[in-house]
Parts: sequence; C-alpha cells; structure tokens
Amino acid sequence: MPDQELWQTATAVRHGVNGLSRRLRMERPASGESLLHLAILSFLHRRGPMTAGELAVAQRVQPQSLTRAFASLQRRELIIRTPDPNDGRRSLLAITGKGLEALRVDMSRRDTWLAAAMRDHLTRTECDLLGLASVLLERLSEVDDLFAVD
Repeated sequence: MPDQELWQTATAVRHGVNGLSRRLRMERPASGESLLHLAILSFLHRRGPMTAGELAVAQRVQPQSLTRAFASLQRRELIIRTPDPNDGRRSLLAITGKGLEALRVDMSRRDTWLAAAMRDHLTRTECDLLGLASVLLERLSEVDDLFAVD
C-alpha cells in the first residue's frame, strides 16, 4: 500500500474509532465509574495483577497521577493490594469480584447497544469483519510509542 493510501486509511480508521468511542461514551450509565477507573479495572481484568508502576507505564501516565484513583478503587474494594511474592518492597494491584461487577455493569449497556446496532445495520459479513478488525485494533493499541525520545 503506497504511503498516501496508508495515510488515508489511517485517517479513516482514526475517524471511525473516535466516532464509535464518542457514541459508546454516550451509552455509559450516568452514575458509572470514571473513565480512568474503568481503564484501570479493565486493564487489571485483562492482564492480571501488576504493580502500580507497571500499570502506569501500560496506561502511559505518571504513577503519581494514578495515586488517587488507586486509593479510591481500593477504598471501595474494587481493587486489592497484595505483597509481591518476588519483591517484598512492592505490592501488586488486582481487581476484586466487586471490581469485576462494576466493570460488567458499565460495559453491559454499551455492549447491548453495540450488538443491537450491528445486528440492525450491518450484514453478517460486516459483523465478522468487525470482529477481525477488533483484534487488529487491540494489537495497534499495544504498539510501543513510535515517537519516544531517548
């Protein structure tokens, strides 16, 4: 694919992802968790226990900017801290059953809307294609920063 074509495709993907993201945010429950809290819970659910520093690196933020979020989630028993078995000076953060339930409640309404929209407005082939695209989008979301400065 020539560079100009790739650029246009990248722009179209960005527009589509941003538009769908905005639409899905509109489907969030009004009294739901903050987006930061959901990102933390979701990441711990997908990746398992990790240190606060590892989570900050994965979320591409400074650890200090997550301190309040961790404290709030822990106070409400949505995450738990346990000693790191490999390094007693560190602790691991993990999602709790209550945290999984909060995540499920928040995702349920959006997933219901998206499934209905796909059923009502896309063909079976288009739905299958979106399933493949979701895997690719997830892979792209995990690419290391291409513009990092040493």
